[in-house]
Amino acid sequence: GSTKANSGIVHGGFHEEPGTLKAKYCFPGNQMYPQMCKELDVCFEQNGILMVARTPEEMETVKEYYQRGIDRGVNLRLLSKEEVLAQEPNLDPGIAGALFAPEGGSVMPFELAAALMENAVQNGANYLTNTQIQRAWTENGEKFLETEELVIQADYVINAAGLFSDDLARMFGDDYFSIHPRKGEEYIFDLSVKNMVKSTIFPVPGKISKGILVIPTAAGNLMMGPTGDDVLEKEDLSTSQYGFERIFEGAKSLVPSLDPRKIIAQFAGVRAASDRGDFIVELSPNVPGLVHLAGIESPGLTAAPAIAADVPRLLREAGLALELKGNFEPRRRPVIRFNTLSRAEQDALVKEDPSYGRIICRCESITEGEIVDAVHRGARTLDGIKFRTRAGAGRCQGGFCQPLITQILSRELDIPVTKVSKRGPGSEQVKYVAKELYESEVQA
Repeated sequence: GSTKANSGIVHGGFHEEPGTLKAKYCFPGNQMYPQMCKELDVCFEQNGILMVARTPEEMETVKEYYQRGIDRGVNLRLLSKEEVLAQEPNLDPGIAGALFAPEGGSVMPFELAAALMENAVQNGANYLTNTQIQRAWTENGEKFLETEELVIQADYVINAAGLFSDDLARMFGDDYFSIHPRKGEEYIFDLSVKNMVKSTIFPVPGKISKGILVIPTAAGNLMMGPTGDDVLEKEDLSTSQYGFERIFEGAKSLVPSLDPRKIIAQFAGVRAASDRGDFIVELSPNVPGLVHLAGIESPGLTAAPAIAADVPRLLREAGLALELKGNFEPRRRPVIRFNTLSRAEQDALVKEDPSYGRIICRCESITEGEIVDAVHRGARTLDGIKFRTRAGAGRCQGGFCQPLITQILSRELDIPVTKVSKRGPGSEQVKYVAKELYESEVQA
């Protein structure tokens, strides 16, 4: 989905067109990230954003973005060619200058989503995974959502269904907006080039997207992308040689020393682009008590906290009486990251719990203790473990550790290894156990 397959950029707040909801929510969302990530114990790298001009003509456009951001109160600086290259010596020496937004940054979106879920549960929320809404309707003023296993009755529904928000709206008889899938491919480099650039590098944007970027992720890897291609299928997550060639050409024009041999993974995500070209954050004009949060494409990750903070206003307008929860706990239980501890701290932890002394993922130095903790926090799949701990996200992409993680999931969840999946039902990795297959053949 879009939540896990995006660039992870916390935008600076200067890109968005004036008068749009993107502009309304982006910069306030940016300002919420440092405290939110600190409370949730999520890695947030405030490493800044550079919009690089490659020609004097582009530098004039950069100055327009600078003024746009200044008008919104964004902390920005215009840099000369010499200042940019002093800050980022691996950029193309032919650049003309840049705009620098020091409060931009990066976060791991899947880690943030998991942390928000954990914190919601801490505060009394319930959630359902692997659950699809098959039918929705209104009856006598009430709203009903039917899944395979149960029917949920609600006075108020917040439609945050991403790519499928227009489908859910239509189930309720609300069909005044549509969502169009726009795919973006991304390519990830190994950690050997993690220091090639410090800040996220933007070109001067085009009409459809912000262009091909070079992105230092919060995890340390360098990433390049994305494309911005309108596609027919909402679940088209394919990558292509054509997509790679476009991305590499664009990224290399910014950072000439990029080496494709250092690429270890590729993926595609699909943006939920609305027919308005903007976010949709509003009460349904046709179904009382239905709130639409739709078309949340870029800079949706940055804007999300500010959008969420505005939802209570919409619910009050719809008639819901709300009170602040006096005992709300904003802090998530801290996560142990073994490879960030000092040697003394590691030794003390291993004495307390020997499972932290067993390295499961060699590429990222992730221990058994961290994987077990992730299971106890809600991870149920190999991807769930990878997104929470980075086990399997390194150079070998799980070639060494996946069998070991499969065994740990089997043990902790008390399920056969044949039921352990990559991302849910239908993606099981072990088709049969050789010993059991042999014994069944002998008995036959």
